[in-house]
Amino acid sequence: MQQRGFTLIELIIVIVILGILAVTAAPRFIDFQGDARTSTLEGVKAAIQGGSQLVYAKSAIAGQQKIEYDASASPATTPSVSINGQSVNTTFGYPDADTMTVAMLTAWAELNIDTSGTSTDWILTADSPAAGSVAITPSGTAYSATAAQQCQVIYTEPGSEGAAPTVIVQSEGC
Repeated sequence: MQQRGFTLIELIIVIVILGILAVTAAPRFIDFQGDARTSTLEGVKAAIQGGSQLVYAKSAIAGQQKIEYDASASPATTPSVSINGQSVNTTFGYPDADTMTVAMLTAWAELNIDTSGTSTDWILTADSPAAGSVAITPSGTAYSATAAQQCQVIYTEPGSEGAAPTVIVQSEGC
């Protein structure tokens, strides 16, 4: 009775072929960079939600949680709270998106926001998606209304007293 099996050469050839397939085919099926960006956007969303709650708490203590920011009204209503030494404008107690600046956002959300064009982290876009909203995108990307190109977090201020802001992640284009 004779035993049959694979020779060492045959096993090495199979291992080499599997290695070549893994190196060429696996990256096409596994998008690590896109998954990492999407997870990071979720972290930004959490930072914005937590920070906006901090702003609301300070606004409620100051009795300004029922006031809408409206600089054009007569008389003007410009509620704000001080966070980390920075004045943050509020609408119904939450950060006001229409007057949002990089300094305001970094005061209440622990994010490294691009102010000079050289950051490797985040950009507060000048092209807000709509009135009452701001977009935060990874550096190297820009706000997009096209779903296939979206890699951003959208913060929308509350529209009425008692409502909460909405924060959504759009990661189709990451």
